[in-house]
Formats: sequence, structure tokens, C-alpha cells
Amino acid sequence: MPRVKRGTVRRAKRKKLLGLAKGYYANKSKLYRAAKESVDTALKYAFVGRRRKKRDFRRLWILRINAAAREHGLTYGQFIYGLKHAGVALNRKTLSDLAISSPAAFATLASQAKQISDSHRSAVASRQSQSVAVSPSR
Repeated sequence: MPRVKRGTVRRAKRKKLLGLAKGYYANKSKLYRAAKESVDTALKYAFVGRRRKKRDFRRLWILRINAAAREHGLTYGQFIYGLKHAGVALNRKTLSDLAISSPAAFATLASQAKQISDSHRSAVASRQSQSVAVSPSR
């Protein structure tokens, strides 16, 4: 087996890793093994965090939409249902931004959603009353 000499390659690799660990506490920024473990952990958390961020923002948008919809007498589910059946194709990010920056525009959307939601609720109630009237009594 041939002898492997890695003078500059080894130094460059270690220097790069210690550069990534710059600013870490105590030995984690000075010693190679501790720095390697810390950098690996940090990169793992960064990878997970990039996916987590998408979930967190969606949750925030839904919270904002729900709060704004409740000011107009709707729940989040009723609001989204009404918009979907009214043919309004706005995503949650845009709806959230509208709720904050332009409450008048959001109120218009809420009134459209409320009309659809109310008509759906009355249709469900009429269906239930018909099924009760049709079912035989014991």
C-alpha cells in the first residue's frame, strides 16, 4: 500500500472546519475534534430549521387569518371554505398580509365567505330537517 502524505490538504481541511466553528464557545472553536462535532450538529440543526421555517410561517399566517376572520364573525375553517367556494384563489400568505395591511379588503373577502358559509349552513339544516321528517318514528 502506498504511503499517503497530505500536508497541505489536511491543513486546508482543518482550517476550513475551524473557520466554520469560529465564534463557538471554548474548545469548540479551538480544538479540531470538538469543533467537528459542533459544526456537524450545527449543520444538522440548520438543515432541519430550513424545513421547520416553512411550517412555522404557515402556522403564523393561519393564526393571523383566524384572528381577522373572528372579528367578522367567522372561524378560520368557515372563512377558508367560503373563499374556496366563492372562487377566490388567494394563498394564506397573501390573506395574512391583507388582514394586517388592508383590513377593508379583508372585510370584503370575509363578507363573501360569510354569504357562502351561511348558505351552506342553511342547506345543511334543511337537509337534516328533511331526513328527520322522512325517517319513520318508533
